[in-house]
Amino acid sequence: MGGASRRQPIAARGASRMVPKQPLSARLPRPDFSGLKRLLWPLMLLGLGMGTYELAQRLIPYADRPISRISVQGELSYISQQAVQERIAPFVSASFFTVDLAGMRAELEQMPWIAHAEVRRVWPDQVAISLQEQLPVARWGNEALLNNQGRAFGPSEAANYEHLPLLSGPKRAQQQVMQQYQVLSQLLRPMGFSITRLELREHGSWFLSTAQGVEILLGRDHLVDKMRRFAAIHDKVLKQQMTNIERIDLRYANGLAVAWREPVAPAAAVAAAAQ
Repeated sequence: MGGASRRQPIAARGASRMVPKQPLSARLPRPDFSGLKRLLWPLMLLGLGMGTYELAQRLIPYADRPISRISVQGELSYISQQAVQERIAPFVSASFFTVDLAGMRAELEQMPWIAHAEVRRVWPDQVAISLQEQLPVARWGNEALLNNQGRAFGPSEAANYEHLPLLSGPKRAQQQVMQQYQVLSQLLRPMGFSITRLELREHGSWFLSTAQGVEILLGRDHLVDKMRRFAAIHDKVLKQQMTNIERIDLRYANGLAVAWREPVAPAAAVAAAAQ
């Protein structure tokens, strides 16, 4: 009896267990802010850009100073510093930020002797100009000069450069004639010749005159091979008689012809025309 009083009550079968309720915030769907974030970043960047622009607009009047100095750099042999300063004078009245650098460069490169100009700002109130002059190598016709790249330019004093070799040919062939002049000059120099005139004639035929008074007809093709052939014959036969030679014709496939200033012995003439 006493043992039965100490027994624990037995839970009734089929009873349900109590489950704690979740808070309302956990049961509601979570809001999706990804779309708002994608919209927020561009707005923030736009606001930052507008703020930076507004700040710059307020600060520029305090930082934008009048141009106090324009420096010109480069070795100038054919134009003067004064001529350059006069050319850019209309740009000097601008301020540091408003000066037209592209316009200044274009104005300088309109000067015949200027091959290339670089213009840049130097903080806080200066402009630096670097100039590269034309390098005249030859005359092109009677009114223009050619630089070392075969580009023509027309200074007003071109007539003062008559000591330069005279090159001529079709206008579109300026660079071709200059390149051929440079090649032929290198081939003739070891023989003691310098070119005073080089002409690209109609139908592509080449003609040149030397400072030593000898004219050379080259024809159209294989100019380097013809000049090497001339060099070989010159060293063997013609070198001692060049003062008496007026013209050399290299338009032959395997030899050359010589026109003499004065009659020479037949043997010498035959030897000179040999291969």
